[in-house]
Amino acid sequence: GDWLVAGAIVRRAIVVRGWFCCWWRMAPRNGEFAVLIRKTGENLPPGEILALKPGQKGIYLDVLPEGRYFRNPYTWTWEICKITDIPAGRLGLQTRLYGSELPSGEILALKPEQKGILPDILRPGKHRVNPYAYDILVVNAQHIKPGNVGVVTSLVGKDVLHDVLPKEQENQFLVITGMKGVLPEVLDPGTYYLNPYMVSVVEVNLQSQRFEMSGGEAITFLTQDGFIVRVEGTIEFNIQRDKAALLTQQVGDMDDIIKKLIIPRARGFMR
Repeated sequence: GDWLVAGAIVRRAIVVRGWFCCWWRMAPRNGEFAVLIRKTGENLPPGEILALKPGQKGIYLDVLPEGRYFRNPYTWTWEICKITDIPAGRLGLQTRLYGSELPSGEILALKPEQKGILPDILRPGKHRVNPYAYDILVVNAQHIKPGNVGVVTSLVGKDVLHDVLPKEQENQFLVITGMKGVLPEVLDPGTYYLNPYMVSVVEVNLQSQRFEMSGGEAITFLTQDGFIVRVEGTIEFNIQRDKAALLTQQVGDMDDIIKKLIIPRARGFMR
């Protein structure tokens, strides 16, 4: 009789343990994490998707890393998700999917309660990102090749056309930090993890350039005696590092620099 009772207790313990392990346990593996979803509690306000306060029913913002956890299946359910892996030379742009709408004309969520694109980016590595809270777009980082510099245009900040500016910034081609426009500081060769919604970068070649003035580009002019003289040649030039931003803003790209600066000055010098 005692053996029967003991056997029944053991069998019941095994059943309870199995039920506990199967239904109460969650175990995200390496490269995974768990998103918790509460099934009981206070309903979320209309339009909200995340349970940001304790006791609310819905998807919780914080996630659980790899490991073993136990939750009451009556109160909780969960979803196992893959870690976001951002390779070298790329970055992740984050868009917050919850919060209040942005004011008209703005694209960046600068406050923690706002919905929209975040100014902070995710650098190469592994990141546990709640897919119900954030959308991640992986894009290439900005790479500046040797012999080049990067001219940076700020896309956010005070607007030179609509905002009140300091007196020294009026009628200037280049702007200071905190303003929209071309910045005087350039990027040296290397890889930069920059938010493309905040800055735009244009590469400018500082190496020696050659322009052949021959064929249709050759210079012709009349001498005092009325003879036509045709001059062909090669012009060698390069852009100075501290002038790269100003030239890009005032003149344009390399083709514009050749057409608007190099050729007219060469023709004037020859004549």
